[in-house]
Amino acid sequence: MELNREHFRAIIFHNFRRGLSRQECFDELNSLYSDKAPSYSTVKNWYNEFNRGRCSIQDESRAGRPKSVVVPEKINAVRELIKQDRHVTYREIEASLDISMTSINKILHEHLSVKKICSRWIPHNLTNAQKKARVDWCKEMLEKYIQGTSKAVYNIYTGDESWIYAYEPETKQQSTVWVFQDEAKPTKVVRGRSTSKQMIACFFGINGHVATVALEQRRTVNSEWYTTICLPEVIGEIRKKQKNKRIILHHDNASSHTSTQTKAFLTERKIELMVDYVNGELINEDLIELEVMLHLEVEERIEVQKKFIMHELAGVFSKINAAIDPKIEHEKSELY
Repeated sequence: MELNREHFRAIIFHNFRRGLSRQECFDELNSLYSDKAPSYSTVKNWYNEFNRGRCSIQDESRAGRPKSVVVPEKINAVRELIKQDRHVTYREIEASLDISMTSINKILHEHLSVKKICSRWIPHNLTNAQKKARVDWCKEMLEKYIQGTSKAVYNIYTGDESWIYAYEPETKQQSTVWVFQDEAKPTKVVRGRSTSKQMIACFFGINGHVATVALEQRRTVNSEWYTTICLPEVIGEIRKKQKNKRIILHHDNASSHTSTQTKAFLTERKIELMVDYVNGELINEDLIELEVMLHLEVEERIEVQKKFIMHELAGVFSKINAAIDPKIEHEKSELY
């Protein structure tokens, strides 16, 4: 017969009534039962209980959580909390449902199969039709430039104007949300609005950043600025080493880009224009980031030179910040 805890407690109680000391009781149990005997601290604790008048050797009932709270009711309750607030934390679930962190972790990852991930920054929220138009146009360009192996890709330069806003970006931790297994990864629009802003035009080629041109504070782009200040600076940078270098310019259909003055300027400077037509219609929205990169080779080259580009842009942004308000100290922010 194998002795359990209650059997040993009965023996300890018997020795207590016999008048044996704690040490004598422990030595006797150790000599009889060897490594199966209770520890000295257990013998000591039970002697203290018996000295206080306790006669029962049964475990006393006590209040507390049930042995397992991972039941369908709790699982459904956690699911509803996540659906109501994708940013809900472990502590908030614990306070709301009165279950332990261990049980919450088990419900989230073993039963609901959810994970918490950061929202991916995107330039715009596009409709399905707009997304399809971009995909079609990119496929057309990949075919035209032979999957990026054509030497003509080294002559393509793209640029666009954008407002640079002074704002408090949400941290990665703050932007994390719970996502179920069958759901798409979340996204959020990259820019937040504020009263402090500066317009800049930024241009890239296959080898990386070419030039960044800032407007005067609080001004918007027009044909005169684009043809007398912006493009001459960009073209001068591109043709710094090769005066007659071929340039294929890629930009959107903003009024300053499609005006008669701009077209005349491009013709005079022998700049070819890459127009974005899909099924006979011009794509109207800003064509930046991945769409700018016409083929996979460009993406690889830009990735290799990311550190250099970010370092160069950091200096440009510092000058912009100083132009907005010299007294404001702007913290460095990561580019996503």
